[in-house]
Amino acid sequence: MKFEYSGWDHKKERAEKLLEDLLKLFKLLLGKTAGDVEQSLEWLDQIANKYGLWNEDMDLEKFKKLLERDGQVRTDGQGQVTLTPKGEKSLRHEALNEIFSNLDKSGAGEHRSRATGPGFERQPEVRPYVFGDELWNISATDSLNNAVRRSLADGQTDITMTEEDLAVYETEYNTSFATALLVDCSHSMVLYGEDRMTPARKVAMGLVELIQTRYPKDRLHVIAFGDDAVEVPLKEVPYLNYGPYHTNTKAALEMARKILLRSKCPNRQVFLITDGKPTVLDDGPRRMMDSGPWLNPKIVNATLQEGAQCRRKSIPITTFMVTDDPTLVSFVEDLTKINQGRAFYTSLGKLGQFLLVDYIKNRRRSVR
Repeated sequence: MKFEYSGWDHKKERAEKLLEDLLKLFKLLLGKTAGDVEQSLEWLDQIANKYGLWNEDMDLEKFKKLLERDGQVRTDGQGQVTLTPKGEKSLRHEALNEIFSNLDKSGAGEHRSRATGPGFERQPEVRPYVFGDELWNISATDSLNNAVRRSLADGQTDITMTEEDLAVYETEYNTSFATALLVDCSHSMVLYGEDRMTPARKVAMGLVELIQTRYPKDRLHVIAFGDDAVEVPLKEVPYLNYGPYHTNTKAALEMARKILLRSKCPNRQVFLITDGKPTVLDDGPRRMMDSGPWLNPKIVNATLQEGAQCRRKSIPITTFMVTDDPTLVSFVEDLTKINQGRAFYTSLGKLGQFLLVDYIKNRRRSVR
C-alpha cells in the first residue's frame, strides 16, 4: 500500500471550521426564532457582516444553497424558505445532544424491561390459570380444548370445564409511559427581560427526540397553553412560541388528564413548564380573565381542583417553575401538595436536564 503525502491545506481547514461554526450559529438562531428560517438567515447575515465571517468562498446565498443541497431547508412556491422534516429532526437532535448528552444509555432510570409477569401486553404463550390471574386474560380457545381433552380422557359424554382446564396468556411486563408535556406560551414567558420560551421549546424538542429514538413504546403529548389549551403535533414542536396570551393552566391540565386516560399505557404523568400564575378560567360559556398583581382565588381554586382530579386518576404532576416569585411558588406548592406530585424550582439553564432526569428515573426525588 502506498501513501501520498502533501502539505497541510490551512485554507481548507479554516473554511471547514468556518462552515461548522456557521451551521452551529444558524441552529442556535433557529432555536431563538421558533424555527423561522427567514429570520434566522437574516440575523446570521447581520452577525456575519458585523464580524467579517463572509468571504469569497462563503456568503449568505452560498450558505443557503448548501442548506438546500443537504435537505435541511426548502423554498416554497412563494419564495419562502422553511425547514424540511430533515431540518426539524436535526433541530430536535441538536436539542437532545445539548441537554442530555451526559446521560448514559443504560444508566439509572432505564424503564424498559425484558421480564414477563403482570402487565398489559399479551404474549402468544399460555400457561395454567392460578388464583389471582385476571379473568380477562383467560384464553377461551385453549381452556375449551383442555376441557374437551380431559372430558374425553375421563370417558365423559358431556363436556365440563373445571379450574384446572383454564389457561391464561402470558403477559409482558409493561413499563411504557404516556406523558403530557404542558408548555406555558403566555406573554409572561418573555416578560421582565428573561426569555423563558426558548429553553421550554428546546426541552420539548429534546424530549420528543428522546422518546422517539430511545423509548418508542412511550407516548408523548405536547400541549401548548395560553388563553386556551391545544395539543401540538410533535412535528410542530420546533415552532412553539409565545403570544399575547393569558395563562389557562386549568384548561391545560384538564386536556392532559383526558388525553392520558385514553392512552393504553399503564403509567401516566404530566410535566408542566410554567412561570406559575394561572389567569384564565372557563366557567361554562363564561370566561374569567384576571392578570392583576395578585392571584385570583376563584381561578386558583379551579386549577387546584383539576390537580386533585389528576391525583384521583393516578396522574402525578411534575411542575418545573421558571420563576422564583414567592406568590407563584406558593401556588405551585399548593398544587404539588394536592396532587401529591413533584415541583422543581430551577434556573433556565438546568431546566432540560432536570426534566429528563425526572422522566428517566420516574421516581420521587429531590433536586437542589
